[in-house]
Amino acid sequence: MRKIWDFPGGIHPPENKHQSTATPIRTLPLPDALYIPLQQHIGAPSQTLVGTGDRILKGQMLAEPQGRVSVAVHAPTSGTIEGIVPHPVPHPSGMTDWCVVLRPDGEEQWTDLEPLEDYHNESAPALLARIRRAGIAGMGGAGFPTEIKLYPPRDDKVRTLILNGTECEPYITADDMLMRTRAIDIVRGLEIMAFILEPEECVIGIEDNKPEAIEALKQAVAGTRIEVAVVPTKYPSGGEKQLIQLLTGLEVPHGGIPADIGVMCQNVGTAAAVYRAVRFGEPLISRITTLTGEGLANQGNVETLIGTPIRFLLEHASFDASRTQRLIMGGPMMGFTLENPDVPVIKTTNCIIAGSPDEFPAPPPAQPCIRCGMCAEACPMELLPQQLFWFAQSQEFEKAEQHNLFDCIECGACSYTCPSTIPLVQFYRYAKGEIRRQREDQIKSDRARERFEARQARLEREQAEKEAKRKARAEAAAKAQAEKREPAAETPKKSASAAVEAALARKGMKAKAETPAAPETPDIATLEANLTKARAKLRNMQGLLKEARDQGGDTEKLERAVAKNEERVATAQAALDAAQAPAAAETPAPDLDTLKANVDKAAAKLDTMRSMLADARSEGGDNVDKLERAVAKNEQRVKAAQEALNAARPAPSTPTADIPELEAALDKARAKLETMQGMLQEAREADGDNVDKLERAVAKNQDRVARAEQALADARKTADAES
Repeated sequence: MRKIWDFPGGIHPPENKHQSTATPIRTLPLPDALYIPLQQHIGAPSQTLVGTGDRILKGQMLAEPQGRVSVAVHAPTSGTIEGIVPHPVPHPSGMTDWCVVLRPDGEEQWTDLEPLEDYHNESAPALLARIRRAGIAGMGGAGFPTEIKLYPPRDDKVRTLILNGTECEPYITADDMLMRTRAIDIVRGLEIMAFILEPEECVIGIEDNKPEAIEALKQAVAGTRIEVAVVPTKYPSGGEKQLIQLLTGLEVPHGGIPADIGVMCQNVGTAAAVYRAVRFGEPLISRITTLTGEGLANQGNVETLIGTPIRFLLEHASFDASRTQRLIMGGPMMGFTLENPDVPVIKTTNCIIAGSPDEFPAPPPAQPCIRCGMCAEACPMELLPQQLFWFAQSQEFEKAEQHNLFDCIECGACSYTCPSTIPLVQFYRYAKGEIRRQREDQIKSDRARERFEARQARLEREQAEKEAKRKARAEAAAKAQAEKREPAAETPKKSASAAVEAALARKGMKAKAETPAAPETPDIATLEANLTKARAKLRNMQGLLKEARDQGGDTEKLERAVAKNEERVATAQAALDAAQAPAAAETPAPDLDTLKANVDKAAAKLDTMRSMLADARSEGGDNVDKLERAVAKNEQRVKAAQEALNAARPAPSTPTADIPELEAALDKARAKLETMQGMLQEAREADGDNVDKLERAVAKNQDRVARAEQALADARKTADAES
C-alpha cells in the first residue's frame, strides 16, 4: 500500500458532481458546421493544408504543426471546407482566431489509418512521431503538446510516471465517466507511455469520491505493475505539483518542472487518446465534455467532436436561458465566463456550466482586506496571497515577483475563502500579464540596442577601412611621383602604344587617333589607381543617370557621360592589362595551396559583404546599392578564383575513382544546406534574433553546394572523355 502524504492549504467546496453522473456518456448528432481553431494548444498555431472547397475525409490532417512546440489539427468528420475565417474561440477575452469551417456531409467516411498491432516492435522515437501526427495535446486543461512532454529528458530520468485522475474541481465529471467506461484504454495508454519513458513505477492517482472509477481502474490494472493510489478529496489535489506531493512526498523546486525530481504527470484523457492513436492510428478529433448546471434540463456527459459550437451542445441539453445566471467554460474555480456560446469545443474543453442564480449569485462588492490570514492558510503553494494582492494593486510588480508570484497556480482557493470577497486571482493574473509585457519590452529594447551598437561598430569599421584605403592611395601616388623624378628607363614608346591598342582591340574598342603616345611607361600602381578612379567616376555617372530616369528628367547628357566614362574605364583597364602582361609572363604560376588560399580569402570577403548587406537591409541603410555592387563584385572574384584553382589542378589519372567521393561530398553539402534552411525558417517564424546569421550560413552553404556540383560535373565529363 502506497503511503499518501499531504499538501499544505486546500479547501473543500461543494462538489456538485452527482448531477452529471446519473446517465451514461451520450453521443450527439452532427452539427451543421464545425469551427476548428488552428491553435488549441500551447505553442505555435498549426499551418493549414487545405483550402476552400476541398473534400475532406474523417481523420484527415487539416493543419500541420509549425515548429517544435505545436500540434496538428484533424477533421472530426467528412465534409467540405467552406473557408478559413476568424471566429470567436474559447478565451476569457472573447477574442477571435483563425478557424477551419467544415460542413459535414453525414457520410462519416474515414481517411486511411495506420494501425499498429504491437508497439513493442517500434522504437520510442517512432511512437512519439505517431503521437505527434495524431495531434494529441494535454487534455487536463493546459494543452501542452503530449509528444514534447513525453520526450525522454536528457539529464533527468523519469522514475515515477503519474496518471492524474483526481478531477478535483467541482461540477466536472468528464474524467470520472471516462475512467468508469474506458479504463482499459487508459491503462493501455499508460503502458505505451511507460514503454517510451521506462520509469521505475507507474501510479494512477484518483480521489476517494469516485468509487465506481476506482473499481474499474483496479480491475483494468490487474496483472500489471501499475498501482491505483486513492487520495483524500481536497481541492486542488488535481494540481500537478499537489498530486506529486500527495503520491511521492516530493516538492517541485521553485522555477522547476516535475522532471527535475524524476516525476512526470499525464491526464487520464491524454492516456486514452495516446492508446487510440498508437493502436488504431486515430487522431484526436473528439473529447468527453460535462454539461451541467441548473440551467440545463438534461445534465450529463457527451462525447462531442472538436469544433462543435457550444450553442449546439446547450440546445441538446435543453438549455433554459431564463434560469441561467452565468455560462462558464471549465470549472467554477478556474474556469471563465463564456460571453458568446458560438465558440467551438476544443481539445481542452472539459465542462460547460449553465449556473443558476442560486448556484452562482452575483458576488457582493469587494471590501477592504481585514488581514485575517485565511487566504494564506488556504494557499496550496504556501504563498502570501495578501502581500501579493497589495503589490499587484500598487503595481509593485518587481516585489510581487520576488515573493514568488509565478508559483501561484491560480486555483482560486484564496478568493474562495476571502471574507472580504476580494477577487485575488484576478489581481495575480493582471500582475503576471504586466510582468510578461515588461519582459517582452525589455527584450525588444535589448535587441534594438544591440542592433544600434552593431551598426555603430560597422560604421566605424567602414570608416577605418576608407581611411586605410585613402592612405594607401596617397602612398601609391607619392611613390609614383618619386619614380617619375628618377630617370626613366629607355622603353620603346611605339611598343607601349601598340600594346594598348592591342588590348583595346581585344575588348572590341578602337583607340582614338588623337590620343598622344605616352611619354613613358607608367608603373602598375599608377595604372591601378587610374582604373579605380575611372570606375568610381563611372559609378557616379550611372547613379546620376538612374536618378534622372526615375524622376523623369533629361537623361541624354548623362547617357553620353556614362558612355564616355565606360570608354575611359576600358582604356584604363587595357593599359593595366598591357602593363601586367610581361610581368605575368615572368611570374611563375602559383601553386595549388596559394590558389586554394585565394578561394578561401575571396569566399570570406564575400561572406563579410553579404553580412554587411543584410545588416543594411534590416536597418534601412542608405548604402544598400553600394553593398549590392560589392557583393556582386566579390561573387565574380570567388568564381574567378575557383576557376583558376580548377584550371591549375592536374587532370586525375583515374577520374572515375573520385566520382563516389564527390557524390558523397555533394550529398553532405546538400544535407547541411537543408538543415540550415530549416533552422532559418524556424527562426523566422519564432522572430528569433539569429535570422541574419542563419541567412549568411544558408548563402555560404549554397555556394558550397554549387562548388560540389561543379566538381562532380567536371569529374564525370573527364571520365566520359577518357572512356
